[in-house]
Formats: sequence, structure tokens, C-alpha cells
Amino acid sequence: MRKLIIVTGGSKGIGRAIVEKFMAQGFDAVTCSRNPDHLLAVQKAVKQRYPESTLHVFKADLAKFGDVKNFCEFVAGLSRQIDVLVNNAGYFVPGKIVSEPDDTLSQMIDANLYSAYHTTRGLMSLVRPSSGSYIFNMCSIASFMAYPNGGSYAISKFALLGFSKCLRAELKNDGIRVSAIMPGATLTDSWSGTELPDDRFVKPEDVADTVFNAFSLSPRAVVEEIIIRPQLGDI
Repeated sequence: MRKLIIVTGGSKGIGRAIVEKFMAQGFDAVTCSRNPDHLLAVQKAVKQRYPESTLHVFKADLAKFGDVKNFCEFVAGLSRQIDVLVNNAGYFVPGKIVSEPDDTLSQMIDANLYSAYHTTRGLMSLVRPSSGSYIFNMCSIASFMAYPNGGSYAISKFALLGFSKCLRAELKNDGIRVSAIMPGATLTDSWSGTELPDDRFVKPEDVADTVFNAFSLSPRAVVEEIIIRPQLGDI
């Protein structure tokens, strides 16, 4: 049976690049998104490119616990064990702590931290133990470096890195590897409309290649934290 990867928020950007990278290597995949049109578009595209593999899609907003529960039940209904889980869902709201709207922190925590926390808990019984299985958490440069206008987004990403560290400590004796991926500015829809040249950004495919290369190490090795920056430095 084919190996299975779960990628939350995989209809575009880094998530989609990871879906396509692993499907190109013979994996089946499951992903979710808030936008059903984006899900259908990626499902159609990968069916043409990787006809031997299957992509399952599910509409869900993982900032909502009920949607996380429904997504996990959907995955469980496939009756498959999980080889790779990528907690990628989340988004960025710029702002300053002293002036951003009152609910910004709760929104960022729900989307960027609780989504990974509840999804991991909901799928943990399906993650294949002692076989080189892997959990990747999509953190950020903002997980360790505060910057102006980062506000609650940076707080949530700091917390996600802490979650990754705790998960790594808990699961290492079960043979399940855990990595925190910390990309800098990556050319996704978050930067739509920018006038900066493409060479100021990391490509989503670079992040996907890095994730796959980490997974490809022997089960005796884990890359606990990976920082990926644009060659010309942070923006």
C-alpha cells in the first residue's frame, strides 16, 4: 500500500508544494482548506500529473475545533495509517501588540497553534509508530525572531515552536520524528501585489524539497529545527 501524507492547508503555497512533492514520490495525500474551489483545483491538477496517486480533499477551517474534529474523522474514515503529518494551516495578520484589534491574538492562536495542537491529537492514533514516521510543524522565522508589525502572529509562531519541542520530547521513544520548519519570506499569496523581485523570496518548492529531504533520512536521524531564509536575507 502507498504511504500516506496529511497536509493541512494544502490547496496553495507551501502546503500545495509539499502535497505535490510527496505525490511525485508515490505518496497518497489528504489535505484541507477553507476554500472548496481551491481544493477542487489542486485535486484536478495533481490527478493529471500523478495519476497513480490519490489526493483526498476536505473543506475545513482548522481555526474551528469542530472543523478539526470533522477533518480528523474524515481521515480516520480512510482506514489508513499516516506516515507523514504536516501541520501547515494558518495565516498572517500584521499588527502591533499595543494597537491591533482586541481579538487578533485569539484569532492567531486559533489558526496557527490550536489547529496544529488539535489536529495532532486527533490523528495521533493513526500515525505509524517505530517506522520513521514524521510530524512537521510549519513555524516561521517569527518563531524565534521578534520584529515590528509581527504582533500576535509572532506570538502564535513562538508558541508553535514550543509545541514542536514538547512533541519531539514526547514522541522520540516511539520512533516518531518531529521537526519545526521555519521559513523566512516565501513567495506565496501572502505577498500578492508586492513590488519586490522574486529573488528576494524563498520558493515554496524549496520548502517542500527540504521537508522531503528531512523525511528521507534514516529513522535513526531527525532534523529537529530547519531555518530557511532568502539568500539575500530577511525582508
